[in-house]
Amino acid sequence: MAVRRVTVLGATGSIGRSTAALLEAASPGEFEVEALVAGRDAAGLAAQARKLGAKLAVVADEAALPALREALAGSGIEAAAGEAAVVEAASRPVDWTMAAIVGAAGLASTLAALARGGTLALANKESLVCAGPIVLDAAKASGALLLPVDSEHNAIFQALVGAAPESIEQIILTASGGPFRNATLAEMRAATPEQAVKHPVWSMGAKISVDSASMFNKGLELIEAARLFPVEPRQLGVLVHPQSAVHGLVQYKDGSLLAQLGTPDMRTPIAHALAWPHRMQVDVPRLDLAALSRLEFSAPDPVRFPALRLCREALEAGHGAPCVLNAANEVGVSLFLARRLGFLDIATVVEETLAALGGERVPDLAAVLALDTAARARAHEIAALRAAA
Repeated sequence: MAVRRVTVLGATGSIGRSTAALLEAASPGEFEVEALVAGRDAAGLAAQARKLGAKLAVVADEAALPALREALAGSGIEAAAGEAAVVEAASRPVDWTMAAIVGAAGLASTLAALARGGTLALANKESLVCAGPIVLDAAKASGALLLPVDSEHNAIFQALVGAAPESIEQIILTASGGPFRNATLAEMRAATPEQAVKHPVWSMGAKISVDSASMFNKGLELIEAARLFPVEPRQLGVLVHPQSAVHGLVQYKDGSLLAQLGTPDMRTPIAHALAWPHRMQVDVPRLDLAALSRLEFSAPDPVRFPALRLCREALEAGHGAPCVLNAANEVGVSLFLARRLGFLDIATVVEETLAALGGERVPDLAAVLALDTAARARAHEIAALRAAA
């Protein structure tokens, strides 16, 4: 296989660090790193850039640029900062880009990478949620290959290889159930950020951990799946699966049910996308079914986890509703982590923001960003009213 040039957007987050570990462990000459992009962790980014021999290191926060330059002094690695520099890094000619900047903040760089062409490994589900048609049109226009990295979507992608769209009956995403799978409403109402981020299976960042606890993460994944795969929303389902061994299933019209299984380690789906269409050796624990002994599945509780209903409603409403939902959820999660909003109030803020702004059309990126800003402002207003009540 020829040397593959890569860029990692969101290099110091959990997905970015796993990607860097795979690149570092790869055979010499297999990959060449063009650019690494982070938010504000100058020290972590500089250490990665030195290890991987990156040509460019970029921090989105301009205030972190002096620290980045100091950490890279004498290395010959170019340093830059700011949103324009992030987009420029994403636009550089490479074969493969990891899009792992969390939230709507990753949309501009995702579109820049798609416009360039090549392969985009998408770990930033919010890009497809907020601007699905725009993202897909950009990929089509440039001929870029879009590969899903979320463990569930990567599992579905693997189970769908070679399948005709008309043969698919249902796609099923699995959810661990998070830390509150068996909690009562009273316990969830009193939940603290420390409890919400304590995921029982996966090791993830704070925002996605809270999303997992509320099941907004799974709802966003439903919207993402509707964009990625050739099915109608009614053909998408969710099952709670505490063992997190089965990551996704495809039910076919002939009665066959294909599942992708593996240990809950993000290096596996990342490696699948990194080596596609081949497979690479990855040093992750192998799934021992005999030791696991059982696989449990159940339907999610719609009362304790209203996020799934809200996400389905936003998907069915279309237009700007998914963008509004995502923005309001990001605001709700940030306020919860700051102890300014209750855990169950996240869904309430999202629902009320959707009711106020969910019907607007978003024909282009400017419209998406404007609606995102408006939704965040409205969500903050709604949350402030609830806090004052």
